[in-house]
Formats: sequence, structure tokens, C-alpha cells
Amino acid sequence: MADKNQIQRRLKELRSKLSQKGLDGALIAKRENYIYMSNFTGTFANLLITHDKAILVTDFRYVEQAKEEAQLFDVIQYQGSLTVTLNDLVSSNNIKNLGFEEDYLTYKNYDDLLKKLSISKLLPLGRAIEFLRLIKDSEEIQVIREAVRIADEAFSHVLKYIKPGVSETEVAAELEYYIKVQGARGPSFDTIVASGLRSSLPHGVASHKIIEIGDAVTLDFGAIYKDYCSDMTRTVFVGQPKEELKQIYEIVLKAQKAGVEGAVKNLTGSEIDSIARNIISDAGYGEHFGHSLGHGVGLEIHEDPRLSQLGSLKMNNGMVVTVEPGIYVSGLGGIRIEDMIVINEDKPMVLTASTKEMIIL
Repeated sequence: MADKNQIQRRLKELRSKLSQKGLDGALIAKRENYIYMSNFTGTFANLLITHDKAILVTDFRYVEQAKEEAQLFDVIQYQGSLTVTLNDLVSSNNIKNLGFEEDYLTYKNYDDLLKKLSISKLLPLGRAIEFLRLIKDSEEIQVIREAVRIADEAFSHVLKYIKPGVSETEVAAELEYYIKVQGARGPSFDTIVASGLRSSLPHGVASHKIIEIGDAVTLDFGAIYKDYCSDMTRTVFVGQPKEELKQIYEIVLKAQKAGVEGAVKNLTGSEIDSIARNIISDAGYGEHFGHSLGHGVGLEIHEDPRLSQLGSLKMNNGMVVTVEPGIYVSGLGGIRIEDMIVINEDKPMVLTASTKEMIIL
């Protein structure tokens, strides 16, 4: 949880963006954004942030929690209609040009606000808060580091559990149970356990398939700790794999290590993506690597910046990203290896500690 100084800094930075955009205030309803701006972690709130006011509107369920967590905000409980309460606040604070989260608000909500609020214009914020969230401060990185540690511990634990006769869903359940025992709120996304021929499915969420001798088993999972996510992937073998899969593993490992080392400040996401992609292409497997190299991780499991062929954003210190190349061959299987790193000048800080060398169980 951010301290008061961090929240004050975030409010100051958002207010600066409001001035630049000619906005009198911002309406924030996306959970990850209101957590970042206020510290409130409940599942429902609307923040109304002006140049001199910070107001949190919620319902009866969360008033006490909001007052405890969002100490720099005036907490208001609405009864009946949320839009009536918001309109009272808009009017009393003389808000005419109001910013909204264009990537989050539905058209119906947008239409309701436009009709029911006494404002002149409802204008997009231009992902202003997401832009602030790009750079993680030292406290955020410490929380993320703990989420990564929990995932690393879960991987070490589950290696003792994976064996012929166990199903993918049983492996996923063991992973998710263990990360909760270690202090996580839960998994940061649907756990992927894909074995044998199913390992060629990049997002092969755990099925009832039974793990067999010779299978590659791809494990892609993460933990949520204090609302921040982690994300890691390892591929292990149960018994001796086919020779081509071994060769593919070494290609992916080489590409992954190069991608990590190449993820430095001032390079764009596409430039970093190409470092790993070129290695895979040169090895003859370019058509079998169809997803991006990586993505940002924080309060959301997938957020900016993107390490992809279209990633135009330049890396900056404090950005937290994944590096996860893969090769997927239908009828054979697939390999993916993923670490989380922090951009740190020309030497990325690698958060994921689990070995990347080939594991044959």
C-alpha cells in the first residue's frame, strides 16, 4: 500500500495532466486505477479528482474500508442513484470539462454520464493514469518482487508433484493452493498447464489430460500479492523428450536470455522483440513464434509497455516487463520460458529466480 507521500505525488502528477488537457476534473472507475490513485482496494468506487479536491464515492459496503485506506480522499456514501450523487459533486465543484477512462467506460455508461451530469464536455483522459503506472517506484517493485518470489517457490514445490498419471488440472490446483499458502491472494490469471501435444497451445489452460512419459509440460502462472501480479513460465520434461523438442528448448533459451539482456533503457518494445525473434527465425522456427515477446506487469497482469513487433514505446527505468519467447509446433509440442525483469539502464534487474536450464523429471 502506498504511503501518503506517494499518493500526494500521484495526485499532483494527475492534476498536472488535467491542466495540460484543459480538464476541470477526472472520473476514475477502473479498479486498478483507483487503487493506484487512492489506496482503496474494495471492488467498487468512483474517484472524482479535481485541481483541489479528491473525492471517493462508494456504497454502504465499503465506506468504513475506504475511510481507512483512502486517507487523502473525502469519502462519500451514495444512496439510490450514483449519477445523482456524481452530478451533485460535479455541480458543487463547478466541473464543466470532465475526463473519463476511454478504454474502460462502456458506451452505455458514457451516454448516461453525458445525459445526467451537468457538464459541458466529457473528454477522454488519454490513458493518463496508465501512463503514470508505467514507472514503478521502489515500494511497488518490492511488492512485485514478493509476488515473483511466491511464484518461484510454487514452481520449486510443484516439480515434486509432476509425474506420470497426474492430470494438468491437478498440477494447476497444487500450484494455486501453494501460492495461497505462501501469502498470495490467488493466481494472477487462469493457470496454464499444457502437456504433451497440448504444449503447442500457447494459452493451453489446464485440462483433464493425464501427464505421460515423454511429455513437455509448460507451466505459466503467477501470484497476486497486495494487488500486484507476477507472471512466469517454465517448460519441463517428464522423462526423455524427443530430440527436436530438446533442440527447440535450447533455441528458446538462447532467445530468452538475449531478450532479457537486450531489454535496456531507450530501446523500443519492437527493437527488444526483434532481438529474440531474430534468433528464433534464424533457427528456422520463425513461423512458430506468433505472439509478442513480452508485456508490462503491475496491478494488471497485462499492461503497458508491450514488447512486440508494434511496440513503439521506449523503455525507461522502473518499467516491469516479461520476456517470454516460445516455439509451438503442432503435432510435436511447444516450449516457452518467461522471466519478469525491471528496466534498469543497460543491465536489467531479473526478478524471476527459478532455473531456466532444461529440467527432466
